[in-house]
This record gives sequence, C-alpha cells and structure tokens, in this order.
Amino acid sequence: MKKHFLSILLLTSVAATAQPVLETGSQKPMPHTWIDASTKHTIVRLSNKTGRNASFYFHNNPFVGNKMVFYSTDSTNGRQLYTVDLNTRKIEQLTHQGAPMNGEIVSAKGHNVYYQIKDSVFVTNIDTKRTSLVFVFPAGFKANITTVNANETLLAGARSTDAEKEIFRQNPAKHDYFQKIYEARLPRTLFVIDIDSRQLKPLFTDSAWLNHVQFSSTDPNLLMFCHEGPWHKVNRIWTVDVRNASKENAKLMHKRSMDMEIAGHEWFAPDGKTIWFDLQQPRGSTFYVAGVNVKTLQEKKYQLQRNEWSIHFNTTPDEKLFAGDGGDPGQVAKAPDGRWIYLFRPEGDHFKSEKLVNMQHHNYKLEPNVHFSPDGKWVIFRANFEGVEQVYAVKI
Repeated sequence: MKKHFLSILLLTSVAATAQPVLETGSQKPMPHTWIDASTKHTIVRLSNKTGRNASFYFHNNPFVGNKMVFYSTDSTNGRQLYTVDLNTRKIEQLTHQGAPMNGEIVSAKGHNVYYQIKDSVFVTNIDTKRTSLVFVFPAGFKANITTVNANETLLAGARSTDAEKEIFRQNPAKHDYFQKIYEARLPRTLFVIDIDSRQLKPLFTDSAWLNHVQFSSTDPNLLMFCHEGPWHKVNRIWTVDVRNASKENAKLMHKRSMDMEIAGHEWFAPDGKTIWFDLQQPRGSTFYVAGVNVKTLQEKKYQLQRNEWSIHFNTTPDEKLFAGDGGDPGQVAKAPDGRWIYLFRPEGDHFKSEKLVNMQHHNYKLEPNVHFSPDGKWVIFRANFEGVEQVYAVKI
C-alpha cells in the first residue's frame, strides 16, 4: 500500500496545478511540466539541472525503488551519475569522479551502481553514497563491464582486441566502423567477474563480434549476448549458462527464416522468461515485436505498422503494455510519420498504438531509449527538443 501511495505522488503533484498545452519542443526551454498539444498527455522534465542529462540505454535498468539513476555532463563536474526521486523530483549527485567514467549498471538488489574508469571498476551505493573499488583489469586483459546479474554476485562483459579498438579509433562514425568490424572477424571474449572474490573468469572466445552482453533479469547464471554485425547477415541473439559456458554450449534464441530477415535490439522481460526483440520479415517491409521463451524457444509476435516501428521497445513488468521510441525517415523503416513516443497494447496478433509524445522537434541522432517507470504509469525517455539532451516522463 505504501509503495502504491508513493507511486502516485508524482501524478498528484502534476495534477495540482493547471498545465500549459504546448507543442512539444516549440519553445526553448519548455516549462518543467506541460501537456502535449498533439497527444494531450502530460510531460514532465525529470532532469531539472544545468548541462546535458541523459537516461540509460533501453535494456539497462535504471531504477532502485522510487529513484532513477541518470548521468549528466555540465561545465563544473564533468560526466557524473545522479538520482532523481520519481515522487518528489529531488535530484542527488551520486559520484564525484575526476576522470571520465562510463557504465550504466544498476543493481536493485544491493542499491548499487557500477561503472568503470579506465581499467578500474567502482561501485557506489545509492543510499549511502559510499564508493569503493571493485576490480582492476590486469595488463593482459583490458575490457569493459556491461551488466550485473540478478543476485549481484557477477559482473560481465566482452573483451575486444587492440586491432578492433584501432578500427574504432580510425572510423569513429557507426556507418564507417560497423561493416569493417564485422568483416574483420577479430576475436572477442566473454567474461565474468566474481564481485566477492574479485576474480576474473574468461568464458569463451569467438571470432564473431560478441556484443550487447546482458544478464537475465531473474536467473543469475543466464547470460545473453549477440553476434553483432549487419542484422540481415547474422543470427544475432544467443544465451549461455555461465556455469558451463563455451562456444558449443551457447544457445541460439531465434534463427533467421528468410532472406534479409533481421532480429535485434533484444531485451529480457522483467520475469526473465522471455527475450523480446525487433523482428522484420524481411528487413524494412513487415514489422513485429517478437518474444522467444528462453527455455522452450516458443515464439510469439505482434505486428505493427511502418510508422509505429521504433528504434527500441520496452515493456511493463506485467508485459501488458509496450512502448516504442519511434524513428525518423532515415531509419530502417523509412517511416514518413514515425517521430513519436508510442504506447502499444497487444490485441491478438498485433499492437494497438497510442501516441504519447510528438517528437517532430527531436533529432533522432540521439536515440530516446524508452523505459517504463516501476509503477507502469509513465514512459521515461531522453530527448533534445529543447536544444540540449534532457530526461522526461510522459504520463500514460
């Protein structure tokens, strides 16, 4: 009951005063709260602080209780991690690091956030703000962490070669490096780090471009990864049990069934039973959000229209609602009217869509990366329609 009460405080505070009805992005800055003139949905800016502020990548959980972790870059503190209380909108700074940091890894279990500075992994507790060193990569194994498991005993990631890093350095734009990395077939190694013992354990190495490493939301031993590359050329989505990990024991989650089929931007359902993903059969033609059962490999899929296709999708904890961040005409769907934040309700074999935010003033070089709030009442996203990157929530 207490949790439910807390979850509606933000809604109550918004409703307490009349909000202006405005075209989203039509003025810079927008007010802290407004009603989208196109959709009639209430929008709140969560990152009310100076500088550029950004929410997490779509499959990285940012929530601990009623707080959301985000990162910010301003002129005085550089890139740092912060929390915003979704009830009161109070912002607190978590980190005070003097060197560039990266990592979007939150453990709801221990109320911790993990991140990396050069070869060192740190953890900061969200409640106490205490920071400690977790692990230092040895000279012969420089790598990056990307995920923590459900019981907060393991971190994981993928190690790349110096040759691959050089390709990135010489070709910083994605349209330049993407095909080059894929064709190079350089080895990548999956690994885990035991948080308690601080021991590094390589799992296996493959000449495939191992990427998007994610632990299951519920099974502490199940690790998902992808074979990165042009999606129409790869069988992308794989899992492996870290207790018996090898290239031979890796399990393909979805096998391409036709020429130019693509599947990607995969994520675990909150209950860990399903991996959801963007499915196109074929690429740029017929669009679905599909899910595969991690144990049985049984699949289900919901069709959506070209304009409804989104760069990323997400779902509520009960999987009754989905959201998408839309896309501009330059994306794979070539959608003429796709620049919206969408809400989707499954109906039979398709999605029924509802537009939440007009994103016509947003530059889609910044991907919005939608998340549902823990109570399922808001969709949280990042956008630049005010001229700088900020974090917002739109009321469902």
